[in-house]
Amino acid sequence: MTQLRRTPLYPLYASHAGVRCIDFGGWELPVQFLGIQKEHEAVRQQAGLFDVSHMGEFIVTGEGAEAFLGRMTTNDVTKLHDGQAQYTCMCYSNGGVVDDLLVYRISAEHYMLVVNASNIDKDWDWLTLHQPSHVQMENVSDQTALLAIQGPLAEKILQQATDAPLAEIAGFEFIHDTSVCGVQTLISRTGYTGEDGFELYLRASDAPAVWTELLELGEGLGLVPAGLGARDTLRFEAKLPLYGQELTANITPLEAGLGMFVKLDKGDFIGQEALAYQKQTGVPRRLVGIELIDRGIPRSHYPVYADGVRIGEVTTGTQSPTLKRNLGLALIDTKYAAVDTEVEVEIRGKILRAKIVPAPFYRNPTRSTGGMKSK
Repeated sequence: MTQLRRTPLYPLYASHAGVRCIDFGGWELPVQFLGIQKEHEAVRQQAGLFDVSHMGEFIVTGEGAEAFLGRMTTNDVTKLHDGQAQYTCMCYSNGGVVDDLLVYRISAEHYMLVVNASNIDKDWDWLTLHQPSHVQMENVSDQTALLAIQGPLAEKILQQATDAPLAEIAGFEFIHDTSVCGVQTLISRTGYTGEDGFELYLRASDAPAVWTELLELGEGLGLVPAGLGARDTLRFEAKLPLYGQELTANITPLEAGLGMFVKLDKGDFIGQEALAYQKQTGVPRRLVGIELIDRGIPRSHYPVYADGVRIGEVTTGTQSPTLKRNLGLALIDTKYAAVDTEVEVEIRGKILRAKIVPAPFYRNPTRSTGGMKSK
């Protein structure tokens, strides 16, 4: 039996009485500390602190780094300035997704890529396969920890731990030469919850002390440790994709509603021809929001029907902790994707009525910054 991997914070999990860990893509990670509902509400109302150190980080350097990343990703990396980050996808030649990721531009010849934990080896192999001789890459995933502090009070809490001018960091911007709790940290204003917040990249050995101090500093403001369960419900309400569900090697960014991150006119990139054809002819499937009319909760891979024919399947579903509605994201035949179209979901052999509803299901009306990822 393969040994599950653990983040540098694993020894601290046991100090939380309600913690429950699960196997997540080969990692032993906390699904909850206090309960998914409590953690979800804390992030929407105050703040939550996530250990996402299982994510992968690659350093890409060299005079050809920008051109290399331009060929490998769907977004336009040439639009980045130093200190800016960008959400993007890597695609296969057929338009399916290798992974969705963040690109950080530290300088014109120095970038950091942040990739999904379950795809670290696959992404590294894919990039290495196409790596030009004048570009250098380093996988620093094992040496790097990643903490995410998310919620409306995230800035107020984090500011107690750093001299960095957090209010001056706009969404998808970062400061890389600063400190948090006295240790060197890259502070990025991104996230994966639909709320404002920051992600902190630091040495793995420094993570336990920073985690502990941040929880102490934020205790009076409602900061709580949060696990994968709340992370999933939060990103789901905001319609942020999870690789393996909303994005796969067989689902294109256009089908997943991520067309704004695909720049077909930027120059040659892998998957461009297939994506351009799909945009020209129209996507055959779309990712939509659905709501159960009958009593039931849609779950991943439940079949969706219309007119007696299977038209797709649920990618993610749950009872929304914020809205208290039984909602799902589903990839379905485009001709049934209009809002208010009635469909059916099969749940454990029963056919239940549902309808197409607008998504994202949740938007924070006061949020002007924040980001797209990390998982």
